[in-house]
Amino acid sequence: MNKIASDAQAAASKHAASNLPLAGIRVIDLTRIYSGPYCTFLMAMAGAEVIKIEPPEGETLRKRNGRSGASLPFAMLNANKRLLTLNLKSKKGAEILAQLLKTADVLVENFRPGVMDRLGFSMAKLKEINPRLIVAQTSGYGNNGPYRDYPAMDLTVQAVSGIMDSTGYPDGPPVKAGPALVDFAAGTHLYSSIVTALFARERTGQVLTTEVAMIEAIYPTLASNLALAVATPDDYIARTGNRHGGMSLTPYNVYKAADGFVAIICNNERHWVALGKALKREDWATDPKYNPLVERVNRMDQLDDEINAETVKYTRMELFELLNKTGAACAPVRTLHEVLADPHLRERGMLHDIDHPEYGKLVVMNSPIHYGGVKQPEYRPSGEMGADIDAIFGDELKLTKAEIEDLRKAGDI
Repeated sequence: MNKIASDAQAAASKHAASNLPLAGIRVIDLTRIYSGPYCTFLMAMAGAEVIKIEPPEGETLRKRNGRSGASLPFAMLNANKRLLTLNLKSKKGAEILAQLLKTADVLVENFRPGVMDRLGFSMAKLKEINPRLIVAQTSGYGNNGPYRDYPAMDLTVQAVSGIMDSTGYPDGPPVKAGPALVDFAAGTHLYSSIVTALFARERTGQVLTTEVAMIEAIYPTLASNLALAVATPDDYIARTGNRHGGMSLTPYNVYKAADGFVAIICNNERHWVALGKALKREDWATDPKYNPLVERVNRMDQLDDEINAETVKYTRMELFELLNKTGAACAPVRTLHEVLADPHLRERGMLHDIDHPEYGKLVVMNSPIHYGGVKQPEYRPSGEMGADIDAIFGDELKLTKAEIEDLRKAGDI
């Protein structure tokens, strides 16, 4: 590519980035694992400049290399970020962080409550450093309450929040949800809280802090299960398998197909009629033993047996097309390898293949948030630890190469 074409491409890329909704916002990211990094990934993909600060030994996710593919989560959640290492426990490291915070709009952290205070960055100190700084926090249980100081991870919050008690089958033990639901629910709530705070600052000048407790972020997802718990205090069914968490809706289950399983839900009468039509069982819609809904609920086992007898005649994809085109909600139960190759996610740009400079060939994601008329930014793979030290410490903080090397030798970066 010649220089003119290269300059034109760079200018076009810069113009595209300037159109993104968070363009011009600088974020200092002290987060690790899933919840915080997902929040700041969403911010980066919305155009914010995210400076991720890791300890000199690297954040926890970088060290999960016991199995092939273990590095994927780090790559997924830290694309499009600038990367620094900094020892926040050292005097010089704290001084550098303070310098960076003076230029920032947002600080995001997911330490346990009290850690920032012990590092010398209390709310009062942060306000002194930068009165316009929005401080966003997420932790397991929040900044107050009896569990405040307890360590928390996705698994433990799934346990204490009731997620595990509601997952599995009635005659089996509690089971964790397969994905890290709590971490990503917290990260999504944290993102929305930051954007809300930025809006408030822009509109009124008010500078808010935001806080998301993981246990509170996941609680609303239990709505159906909570309804059943409230309605049946004495003979409560904790785990409903693949059935509706409130046991108040059917068909709602996983059913047999000729080559696996499909999920089917009839959320209203239109879905129910469409299901019978698609499976050539129009009699279901008029049979008094299945109508109205309460009669179907009273005969869940019988109805599920009848549905299984019909769905097993078709493959998963035949049912996917047949039922959905008829107006009934259905989806195949797919393996993760099938999801990685999904044509819909790939056509929409959510999934794409990269050759990562550190980790090799990976399937990675873009942000699930789309802004009308604005393209997502060019995807930049996550980089090596401290990849942007020279650019930020040298060009921005005006440290010489010798000074940067001294910081490295002292363990400050």
